[in-house]
Parts: sequence; structure tokens; C-alpha cells
Amino acid sequence: MCSQSLRDPRFDVLFESVKIGPVTAPNRFYQVAHCTGMGYALPQTLAAMRKVKAEGGWGVVCTEYTSIDPSSDDSPFPSCTLWDEDDVRTMAVVADVIHEGGSLAGTQLWHGGLYASNKGSREIPIAPSDSPLAPLNPLHARAMDKKDIKQMRKWQVDAARRAQRAGFDIVYVYAGHAYLPFQFIAPRFNRRTDEYGGSLENRVRLFREMIEETKEAIGDT
Repeated sequence: MCSQSLRDPRFDVLFESVKIGPVTAPNRFYQVAHCTGMGYALPQTLAAMRKVKAEGGWGVVCTEYTSIDPSSDDSPFPSCTLWDEDDVRTMAVVADVIHEGGSLAGTQLWHGGLYASNKGSREIPIAPSDSPLAPLNPLHARAMDKKDIKQMRKWQVDAARRAQRAGFDIVYVYAGHAYLPFQFIAPRFNRRTDEYGGSLENRVRLFREMIEETKEAIGDT
């Protein structure tokens, strides 16, 4: 980070600490989640890269997207995963080195829905409504029933707890980039007629439930 004597005082606020829920970042420089092509395939390399960022002065350093369940498998692209306790131990290495560098550690929990072809796990893709998968994937996703939706909420909470056990300070409930929670929100993906479809209130229901249940599970830390 630049010397205080050399910077414009208008930017001093960027170097001040800031509370994010129950944790405090040492400054306002926030490295958002971004893909590296390392993930579960090269966890030590992933950890080394994030450590460099932390040592460089970022207040928060996040991993790339982190799959919450084998039904969200992005093979052959190696994301991070938090499917089980083995993944907790692997991801703890990443969180530890980020902390060693002086930063808060964050992870972006992810379910791809229509954008997860599950070529490694061989799970049947799921989505809000029966739909073909994204381009280049000659597969078809089945519409989620109420049991699937309940299971999805459990995957999110279980993965959040694993992230907490791995030592992460910031855990995402993620609805960006047209992934599964976004697919429920967007009418072009969601053609449901039950309480998870139709009105905006219904279409955001799953996302709201995921936020509430994740906060209840780990929100104190």
C-alpha cells in the first residue's frame, strides 16, 4: 500500500478499517471472488496465490467460486469445493495463509444450476424449470420439486458451516452470474407456477431463505 505522505488525502478512507457484519476488515481494499483455474486441482498453488494478495495489503481476499454439492460440478474447470470434510481440510489451508498475510478470508458458495453440466460427478443437472443446459452442453436439466428446493437450502447451510470450520470470515450467499439462485429470480429461467415462481416475491423466495438460514447457521462469526 502507498505511503500516507504520498497519497491524496481524499483516499485516506480506503485505508481505514471497516466492519462487515461481525468481522472487521483492516482496510477497504476487497479482492472479490475470481477464477484462477486452480481450485481443487491445485490447492497449494491456489493458497500461494491468495497469500501473495494478502501480503500485498488487501483487507479481504476471497477464493473463486466454491461448489456446495456434487450436483454443481463444473468439470473440467476446477472450482473450489466444500462437499465434505476432506474439502474443509483443503480449504483451511487457503484460509490460513490468507490470515497469515493479515487479511480476512472469504469464499463464494456456488451452485450452477443450468450452468453446471456435472461431467465429473455425473449428477443430473437441476434448475427452477425443465430446460436445456447452457450452450456447448448437450444436456437437459430437470425441474426442481419441493424436496429438491429443501435439499438445496440444506446444501447451502452445510457448505456454509464447512466454510466456517475451515476458518473463513466471510461466506457468500451468491446469486450472481446467472447461477441457480439467480435462475429462480429471473423469469427467463423460472417458469414455475408454485410459491417459487410467478411474482417477484415468489421468485426471490429461495434466495431470501438461503440468506436467512445461512445467517442463522453461522452469522455470529
